[in-house]
Amino acid sequence: MTADGFALFGTAIGSCGIAWGANGIVGTQLPEGTDARTRARLVSRFPDAPESFPPPRIQDAIDDIAALLRGDVVDLLDVPLDMDGVADFDVRVYDETRAIPPGKTLSYGDVSARLGLPGAAQAVGQALGRNPFVIIVPCHRVLAADGKMHGFSAGGGIATKRRMLVIEGAIDDEPTLF
Repeated sequence: MTADGFALFGTAIGSCGIAWGANGIVGTQLPEGTDARTRARLVSRFPDAPESFPPPRIQDAIDDIAALLRGDVVDLLDVPLDMDGVADFDVRVYDETRAIPPGKTLSYGDVSARLGLPGAAQAVGQALGRNPFVIIVPCHRVLAADGKMHGFSAGGGIATKRRMLVIEGAIDDEPTLF
């Protein structure tokens, strides 16, 4: 996928990134520890895109993402995503996942059942592992059947997923021992 531009922006969890094209957002990036590493990740995904100031509709999305990550209840359903080139199954998974409101979670099995494909929990997990729109497609709100957080391929891994769920009020700030 190509992008017209990308930008880094500050959030409560660190500098995130966003890339856009004529038809909407083509990718987002969670913090990679430093601005340089986050920028490098975006450049590797969108090598021809210049770092630039986002157009107004993308700035609106940035503002909403930053608000969500500081604990405001923000619905990102209207943020325009360019899913050109995304597999049909993944689009269905992303659409269903986007419907999970802040502060709520579902299991991979719940998502597969809502798609009318009970037993496809592993395929849902694989699609979410390919999610190019982290935060906007809130894959962090999808948990294992036992309610635990197993594997999170985005920057920071499970710790980032946990932090985002705590910010949204979906889970307590207290880590569990079991």
